[in-house]
Amino acid sequence: MKALRKIESKPGFVLVDIAEPIPGVRDVKIQILRTGICGTDLHILAWDDWASKTIKVPLTPGHEFSGTIVEVGAEVTSVKVGDFVSGEGHIVCNLCRNCRAGRRHLCMNTVSVGVNRDGAFAEYICIPESNVWKHEGEIDPDLAAIFDPLGNAVHVALSFPLVGEDVLITGAGPIGLMAAQVARFAGARYIVITDVAEPRLALARRMGVDVAVNVSTQNLKNVMGELGMAEGFDIAFEMSGSSTALPQILEHISHGARIALLGLPSKPIEIDWANVITKMATIKGIYGREMFETWYAMTAMIKKGLDISPVITHKMPYTDWEEAFAIASQSNAGKIILDWS
Repeated sequence: MKALRKIESKPGFVLVDIAEPIPGVRDVKIQILRTGICGTDLHILAWDDWASKTIKVPLTPGHEFSGTIVEVGAEVTSVKVGDFVSGEGHIVCNLCRNCRAGRRHLCMNTVSVGVNRDGAFAEYICIPESNVWKHEGEIDPDLAAIFDPLGNAVHVALSFPLVGEDVLITGAGPIGLMAAQVARFAGARYIVITDVAEPRLALARRMGVDVAVNVSTQNLKNVMGELGMAEGFDIAFEMSGSSTALPQILEHISHGARIALLGLPSKPIEIDWANVITKMATIKGIYGREMFETWYAMTAMIKKGLDISPVITHKMPYTDWEEAFAIASQSNAGKIILDWS
């Protein structure tokens, strides 16, 4: 089969022929139809400091996908050949305290598809039956391929009650944009998103945020005044990993505000902890999806009208992967889909 691989400890991928994976007794084999390009994949491609410390080559990256089951292991009972599916990219141990308590997203022994084991940038992938998400009814394969990052957005956005609240989102990348859509769907009042990339801010405006702010040229306090916000934001989602984002959030939140952090910073961030304490703010770290409550929630919202399709701005065949990754590495695009069909 064809697979996009990291075969050496240096920047780059290669498209090669390798043997098809063989499913174990509790695994399923999936023929890949679509994959999404994630920031993690860009790190692996660039072979930055994180990748060089984390990735063991050779590896097939990729963890955002949709496809059709073509083979099941002897002990698989919940899905069958022909089912259209996506997959949860975090494989957990089911034995640690958190797993046994039903908090699988907090498993300390998590193995990540496309990071710690071969992933989805290939014509076929094998994953455990327990990680398969079967799609019921009609759903676009492109949309199904980005349930993984949509799940991140849903996990962030639904961490706190949103009805009637004013929400600040720092970072207008694909997950930030999807989180904005979820917040609107869940009843937020004003949604303000910030970035420094004008193309992404333009996309945010098209997707219906109340105000998209270029923080390199605009004053966030002025925006708050224009919206009639006297006390600050009630909820904030930090999606960028920028060293300036969290301090900016703390400057503009109300007392008792709640903050969810998804963006991974590349270096330590200095913040005014006295501001956190005196404002009695709640800060919650988010990594991945709640298994599988997030999947149920996002499926229900999609079925009831949540539309995140505008976040997909490019789609191309997997053979054009170099162009696709070049586009994804810029700040003027949304989600990039590779077609493997």
